[in-house]
Amino acid sequence: MVAGSLRTPRRVAVTGIGMVSPLGLSAGETWQGLTQGRSGIGPITRFDTEGQSVTIAGEVKGFRAEDFLPRKEARRTPLFMAYGVAAAQMAVEDARMPEGWTGDARTGVYAGCGIGGLEVMEENFRTLVSRGPGRVSPFLIPHFIGNMAGGMVAMHMGLRGPNLTFATACAAGAHAVGEAFRRIRDGYADVMLAGGSEAVVSPLCLAGFAAMKALSTRNDSPESASRPFDRDRDGFVVGEGACFLVLENLEKARERGARIYACIDGYGAGCDAYHITAPEPEGQGMAACMQAALLDGGVCPDQVGWVNAHGTGTPLNDVCETRAVKQVFGGHAQKLCITALKSMTGHLLGAAGGFAAGVSALALYHGILPPTRNLNHPDPECDLDYIPNQARSQDVKMALTNAFGFGGTNASLLMAVESGRERDIS
Repeated sequence: MVAGSLRTPRRVAVTGIGMVSPLGLSAGETWQGLTQGRSGIGPITRFDTEGQSVTIAGEVKGFRAEDFLPRKEARRTPLFMAYGVAAAQMAVEDARMPEGWTGDARTGVYAGCGIGGLEVMEENFRTLVSRGPGRVSPFLIPHFIGNMAGGMVAMHMGLRGPNLTFATACAAGAHAVGEAFRRIRDGYADVMLAGGSEAVVSPLCLAGFAAMKALSTRNDSPESASRPFDRDRDGFVVGEGACFLVLENLEKARERGARIYACIDGYGAGCDAYHITAPEPEGQGMAACMQAALLDGGVCPDQVGWVNAHGTGTPLNDVCETRAVKQVFGGHAQKLCITALKSMTGHLLGAAGGFAAGVSALALYHGILPPTRNLNHPDPECDLDYIPNQARSQDVKMALTNAFGFGGTNASLLMAVESGRERDIS
């Protein structure tokens, strides 16, 4: 490598997308559900919810780990790791890499994971209490730590480049994609798998978020429980899943004739430095993060047509994000389209930012903006165009994707269509 070449920024393309979500077991199924405005939220089936104040979640349905892992390994692999491997495998298949491609030391994996194998911890704690320390599983630690989804992806694909996991709560997946984008843009890698994985629909997780009063309690109406930007919202719904993107140097992707969903052109990261769980009330930290992404991409606010919002459905987040959007976009904010995906999937926590990036790429590619479901009575303080309840066909060239996490950590991604390509509207 010639040192000077590292200083030549390269445009970064999204050429493959893999998803496991409450709306489906592939990016195609998930995209169809999103554009139809369907809900993937329902009563929890994975454990007995007796005694829980919240009994609903966005569970992944029908997933078979053995479709992606050897049978013996599949039986013992925690869901957050299996979801990650599945999404990454599907992303590589979707990218149609050249025959014989196996990756190398310039192909890496950046993953986001907010919590990790919580259900493994719960199970082994019960074993410790009931049967003693000698019966605790030797797999407890490797199946609990959050970096193991990214590690498993690399092991199964032979990817020997950088392998990092970002544990930045609900912004983790977006941080992973943003940092991977910079690694390619600045010449340190040629191909990166980036995204996030999370699976914590478990008794302890539900009880913890419920104790914080962070969750919707619409147990009798799960499909209408997640209501971002609606006057009657009462909290978020826990979801699960994974999304990985294949990111490549645009020039190299064009040379091999790859399908290019979109390009990542900018990335911002920052912190509210305000509170462990609450966003800064005026949205200043969120606004600074979005501005950083725009500056990184060298674009003006009025060039952006769509914001894929963090949009959790909590009373505080949605108002603060709306204030932040107004600070960044000024009068142009009234012309923006905004979507809250969590209205349909629930909150995928550490996977949410990677999932949103994947959906943004699909939206730019197809020219369709998913809706915000359950937006029937807009909050007077949330007075922008959130695409209520029905998807919209719209020729958007540039989008901003937001992800904000506990601890005040923020991430924004600037994504755009590849100029000069023909759009596939389907």
